[in-house]
Amino acid sequence: MSEAMNEAMSESASAAKAAAPWIAAQRDALLAQRGHAWLLQGPSGMGQFSLSMELVRAWLCDAPTPHGACGQCQSCHGIDVHVHADLCVLMPETQMIELGWPLPEKAQSEIDDKKRKPSREIRVEAMRDAVEFSQRTSARGRGKAVLVYPAEQMNHVTANALLKTLEEPPGDVRFVLATEAAHELLPTIRSRCMGHTMQWPTQAQMLEWLRGQGIAGDTAAALLRASGGRPEDALALARSGRSPQAWALLPKAVARGDVSALSDLSPPQAIEALQKLCHDLLSVQAGAEPRYFSPGDLPRAPAMIQLTRWAKALSQQARTADHPFNGGLMLEALVAQAKNALNSRH
Repeated sequence: MSEAMNEAMSESASAAKAAAPWIAAQRDALLAQRGHAWLLQGPSGMGQFSLSMELVRAWLCDAPTPHGACGQCQSCHGIDVHVHADLCVLMPETQMIELGWPLPEKAQSEIDDKKRKPSREIRVEAMRDAVEFSQRTSARGRGKAVLVYPAEQMNHVTANALLKTLEEPPGDVRFVLATEAAHELLPTIRSRCMGHTMQWPTQAQMLEWLRGQGIAGDTAAALLRASGGRPEDALALARSGRSPQAWALLPKAVARGDVSALSDLSPPQAIEALQKLCHDLLSVQAGAEPRYFSPGDLPRAPAMIQLTRWAKALSQQARTADHPFNGGLMLEALVAQAKNALNSRH
């Protein structure tokens, strides 16, 4: 392989790893402030986890700058491969597995031995391990960091296990909590953190960033609309293989009772798609513009009362969508419910 090709690949990898411009701007602003605990809050898909990682990388870096970590030192490499001795990442076990972060040895053993399934909450045992971690001496001498994401997945017992350490932290540990539902956190947790509300990037910034991730302009715009203008959600849609064409056809297909419109989605994803459709039809009935679909993609909106009943039913179903029901039967029931709601003219 030529030297020029090696350099090009290296530049390409660096560009892919570089923080989105709106994340970089927020990182620089937060690094310029002092504080032992940050609470990052805002809608999903705005980069809370990305900004959290930018902060902990800079805090632990061997050669940090006002613009974040160097990206070259042993500390940065340790974070990249998820083995940094001074970083404790707390997420639900399902999310840890999905993102490639190692579980504690005991938890991994219990899951491997089929004693239990991976938790969808941040377990109190993991939080107690994190508290013990925060009290140890730094392995690399640059302090320690604890990242909690999504913080709303702490139940009250888990949050209370963190509270005392958050109030009186050991001298060299810093915390970053990230959430899309700050109102669900204990007031005592919120009051012990410096708060930061995630900034919404401009449409031009989001489209340029998505193009930099290899998504064509028209596709990027369509997926950004489907995600409600949330860039990381749009990127996740692109990587899931969901096409803008299939998204545009979904509303009228559901109105016809066509189950195949949702066949490539899990029940939680199907409910989310139907909630977006319901939201847009409610907006149209209220005289506003739809958010997730183009106006021409939508079927005729039924009466407001039918839409509000459908919205309430979808909200209730979302609470149990992760339960081990028969997925196919659940999708059929969801589409039948949607067809009835969309074709009612009362």
